[in-house]
Amino acid sequence: VIGKEMTPPRKIHFPPEKIYMDWRQKRRPGAGLYNLGSTCYLNVILQCLTYTAPLANYLLSRQHSHFCRRQGFCMMCIMEAHVRKVLYSSATAIRPRAVIRDLKFIGEFKPDIPGDAYEFLRCTVNAMQRACLSGSSDSDVSSRETTIIHQIFGGFLRSRVTCLSCKTVSDFFRAFRDVLLKIKGASSLTTALEDFVAPKQTDGRKCFKCRKCKKKVAVSKVVTIHQAPRILTVCLGRADDRTRRKLSQVVEYPECLDLGPYMSEPDGEPLFYSLYAVVVHTGHTCLEGHFLCYTKASDGQWYKMNDVSVDSCGIHTVLGQQAYLLFYAR
Repeated sequence: VIGKEMTPPRKIHFPPEKIYMDWRQKRRPGAGLYNLGSTCYLNVILQCLTYTAPLANYLLSRQHSHFCRRQGFCMMCIMEAHVRKVLYSSATAIRPRAVIRDLKFIGEFKPDIPGDAYEFLRCTVNAMQRACLSGSSDSDVSSRETTIIHQIFGGFLRSRVTCLSCKTVSDFFRAFRDVLLKIKGASSLTTALEDFVAPKQTDGRKCFKCRKCKKKVAVSKVVTIHQAPRILTVCLGRADDRTRRKLSQVVEYPECLDLGPYMSEPDGEPLFYSLYAVVVHTGHTCLEGHFLCYTKASDGQWYKMNDVSVDSCGIHTVLGQQAYLLFYAR
C-alpha cells in the first residue's frame, strides 16, 4: 500500500485526558431561545452544541476566556457566554444577541433571511476551531487537529484507491468534523452508512494518476472511518442532487449506534455511540419551513426545543422524527 501517511503532531493544543464525555454537573434543562427574525436554524444548532457534554464541560470551566487574548470576534468566547447564559438562566427563554450580532463573522448569514442548520453548524464549529488556533503559528496540519474542538468533533476518513489496471492500492487520509450521507433509497441510517463505505468505481473515467502506471487510470475507491470522533455528527442530505427537491422519506435511526462496521478495520471491537440530539426540518422544500430540535439534557431526560419552548418528551417521540441532523456521543 502506498499513499499519504498520517503524521504525528509537533504540538498538542489540548490534552485529550482533560476532555470529559460525561456531564460534570447535572441540572434541569436550560432556557429556550427567542426567534429574532428567521433564526430558528441557528437556535437549533446553539441548543445542540449547548447539550454536547464535552464541549459544555469545557466552556462552563471558563478555561478558554481565562487565557484568550483575541481582540474582537471570538467564537469560543461567544459560545462560553451563551452556554453559561442558557444553562444558568432563571428565565424560560433568552435572546442569543451576541451570536446574531456577529453572524457575518461566522458565515454568510443574515438574521432576517432563513438559513440552513447544517451550514450554520459547520461554520460555527469551524469558527470555534479558528478561535482555538488564534495566536498559534502551527504550520503542520496534524498540530491543528489537536485543538479541543477537533478532538471533540473530528476524526479521520481513509480513502483506499485501487488502480483497475495494475491493482496498486493507495491510501489517503483526511480530517472530518461531520459526515454528510446520501439518503436517496436509504430506509435507515445503517443502510446510508453501508452505502457510504461501499466501493465506488469511476465508471471507466480515467481521473486518477497511478504512480505505478504513470498515467491517469480508472479506479475503485472505498471510503471508511479510520479514526472515530468522540462526537459523531451526521447530516441526512435531504436535498435531491438533481432536482434540489426535499427528500421527505423516513430514515430510521437508532438510539444506540455501532460504528464498528464502517471503520477501516471493520472486524474490530464494536464502537458504540449514544444519540443525544436530533435536528428536524419541517416544510415541503429545503428553502422554506422551520427547524426544531430534540436534545438530551444533563438530567438524562429528552426535551423538545422549539425556539422559546422547552418541553419534556420520550425517546419514542425522538426516534420517530424526519431527522435532518443527528448527534451521537461515544
